[in-house]
Amino acid sequence: MELDNVQALGLLERVAQQDHAAFRRLYELSSRSVFAFVMHRLHDAETASEIVSDTLWEVWRKPKAFRGDSRFSTWLLGIARHKTIDRLRARATEHEDIEEHADMPDEHAVDGFVALARQQRHDGVVRCMAGLNDVQRECLHLAFFEDLSLSDIASVQAVPEGTIKTRLFHARSKIKRCLQALLHRERSHV
Repeated sequence: MELDNVQALGLLERVAQQDHAAFRRLYELSSRSVFAFVMHRLHDAETASEIVSDTLWEVWRKPKAFRGDSRFSTWLLGIARHKTIDRLRARATEHEDIEEHADMPDEHAVDGFVALARQQRHDGVVRCMAGLNDVQRECLHLAFFEDLSLSDIASVQAVPEGTIKTRLFHARSKIKRCLQALLHRERSHV
């Protein structure tokens, strides 16, 4: 269930009065979408959980910061986005072994060739997504997985709506070209 602005403002009013039950309800209704949003960026459940806590801690500390100018979920994801960017910057100096995150083919598949083909397609889609810049990937995620409107995405990314349209257009074009190239290579190897 998504919180509408009237419900959110009511809960936030109670949170401003240090009402723990209201905050718990706010957390229950919004933490999953924040977690999914952050997981899409970081692919790290532990860090995503920390950012969810940090995001909602920010809401606990400053419940009056939400004025209702946008959807509550858009405002909340904006906070989570900034915290995610901060975390990415902080760990930019760390080196992550990409092999730790790679999905391995299913060893128990009935047909090893089918499993290999699935894995190759998956890897191809991951490579295509990696070809997008961060803001394009985030736009796609917000549009297709969070089901946010263009104006809400613009609010989360703090840019004009026209910029979001351009980012989505270019992201879809890049993905389409990349996937077409993958399919062409796949067909030529058969």
